[in-house]
Formats: sequence, structure tokens, C-alpha cells
Amino acid sequence: MINESHLPVSEQSLVFRLRKRAEIRRQIQGRKSVEEGKPDRIANLLDEAADEIERLEADLRDCDYRPDC
Repeated sequence: MINESHLPVSEQSLVFRLRKRAEIRRQIQGRKSVEEGKPDRIANLLDEAADEIERLEADLRDCDYRPDC
């Protein structure tokens, strides 16, 4: 993940913000999932959304180079 922390939030990519929020959630000590050592389902969902956005963006880039799209 490219670190976009130095940019204003309005200039950070959605993928970066989703992954950063997931990272932050997983580090909050008071969270039940952290205390129990269990996965944070919302953090996992944020990562899943970021993965899907990246996959769709890659598909769009690939389509730019293929005349059959």
C-alpha cells in the first residue's frame, strides 16, 4: 500500500482510506475482537472492499489496452 498519509484526506484514494481504517480498527486495544484475539469482521470487510475496488480498477486499465472491451 502506498502511504498517502501526508496528503489531505480529500486527496487520499478511497482504497488507502479503507485499508487505513481497517488497520486502525485492528489496533484499538479496547475492541472486543482485539481483546479476544478474534478477527475484526468490519475491518475484514473494509479490506475486502478495497481489494474489489483494486480488482475493478485493474480490469478498467486492462480494458484500455484491449479493443474487444
